[in-house]
Amino acid sequence: MVMNSADVGARRRLIVMQRLRERRRRLGLTQKQVVSRLGRLGVLTTNKALSSLEHGAGLDVAKLPELAHALECTVTYLLGMTSDPRSWAPDTTPASQQQGPRDQAAAAANRPRVPGAVPAGARPDWARRPDLARRPAAAPGLVNAHPPARNPPPSA
Repeated sequence: MVMNSADVGARRRLIVMQRLRERRRRLGLTQKQVVSRLGRLGVLTTNKALSSLEHGAGLDVAKLPELAHALECTVTYLLGMTSDPRSWAPDTTPASQQQGPRDQAAAAANRPRVPGAVPAGARPDWARRPDLARRPAAAPGLVNAHPPARNPPPSA
């Protein structure tokens, strides 16, 4: 399959934005923490600008080295050329040609279903059917299975 340069560029941008968000979340960092790390590296940016980068808008390749440093990975990883965040050497099969999360989700949708299994994001039978409208009871031994109301009425 031959892709034109526009397709390659769009796919690369998609990979970079996915890798930025994925790496930040894997490190347990907020956007604000990444912005402060970038500030210590001399790159002045905002949470809004970082959010835009994570959503594919305003990608500036000049900031990739600092972004990689702030996210404790390599530029090669951000560009999707390796699946190892610490590796500078590209994989033999570039990560950009491997299955991405969306491709994996599409492949999972085509797999045969296990009887009784509820796909991710789907509602179980008890939530769909009126005859099973009650929530299942909490497991025995659980104390306070349902959280208290946020604003309890004032005591008299």
